[in-house]
Amino acid sequence: MGGRIIACLADTPELRLVAALEAPGHASLGRDAGELAGVGKLGVAVGDDAGLAVTRDRILIEFSVPEASLAHLRLAAHSGARAVIGTTGFSAAQRAEIADLARRTAIVLSPNMSVATNVAFELLASMARALGDEYDVEITETHHRFKKDAPSGTALHMAEIVAGALGRDLGRVAVYGRQGVPGERPKQEIGILSLRSGDVVGEHTVSFGTLGERIELVLKAHSRDTFARGALRGARFVAGRAPGLYSMADVLGLA
Repeated sequence: MGGRIIACLADTPELRLVAALEAPGHASLGRDAGELAGVGKLGVAVGDDAGLAVTRDRILIEFSVPEASLAHLRLAAHSGARAVIGTTGFSAAQRAEIADLARRTAIVLSPNMSVATNVAFELLASMARALGDEYDVEITETHHRFKKDAPSGTALHMAEIVAGALGRDLGRVAVYGRQGVPGERPKQEIGILSLRSGDVVGEHTVSFGTLGERIELVLKAHSRDTFARGALRGARFVAGRAPGLYSMADVLGLA
């Protein structure tokens, strides 16, 4: 994702790459970020010192792991930087800390930076309310074999949206796969199934089914560039914003 963000910066003249971060010990350290991204030399070497990179009036764009993202958000809040975070897999406690840090700086946080996906989030709530309790809800997500968290942050957010629209407690009605003889499907249940296969960028399907018909909302990401462009749109949005926790719905004017 870092490489694709750097590549897509060529189409975003309002923004300029000033630093690139990798984990300590990574093979890319010291190399030119532009050359690694396949866009030619940019004069920005990949480093591992977040304290030097995340400074006042800069915007951190990060897709990594929760622990690293949270540490970098603490730096952003302390230094006066802003942030766009596409990392998924945060625990409830980590999300609470992010909300607290957002009192001191502007943060865009989204489980999915795709513009189409965030429009779909808005549609899901309307679909769930209109269809009601007579329709069974099943969510399936497929990602590449290297993805570390499951279900995906997008699938979980979809489930949260549907549960909220139907007045259900997701913690009580969510079912993450089935086996054995689970019996007849309870009406309130929301099924969430994760598949991991090859190099799939990301696919999500929300199925609403009842006796006699089924309607599905399907999203397929063909390239990581869709997430990169959404993140850069988030960066343009967050520049100059007051402290607060923003979502892609805010970025797109859907909130």
